[in-house]
Amino acid sequence: MAKISYNNQVELRTTGYEVLKEAFGTEGALSFLQMYDEGTGDYTKEKYERPEVTREEIKASIMENRKKTAS
Repeated sequence: MAKISYNNQVELRTTGYEVLKEAFGTEGALSFLQMYDEGTGDYTKEKYERPEVTREEIKASIMENRKKTAS
């Protein structure tokens, strides 16, 4: 494998993904990457602060977004 330029972040990231996939397989590479995704916020606290959303509201939102993107 060619030497990777650490100044080129895209090349470094792409090669890193390829190496992980080769070493662990697709599922293993994804599992490995998920271990380092810390996320943001406080899910335990915030999940109780969000309003309940009904299926009808979700469907209406999807339909509205589809109308916007179709235009």
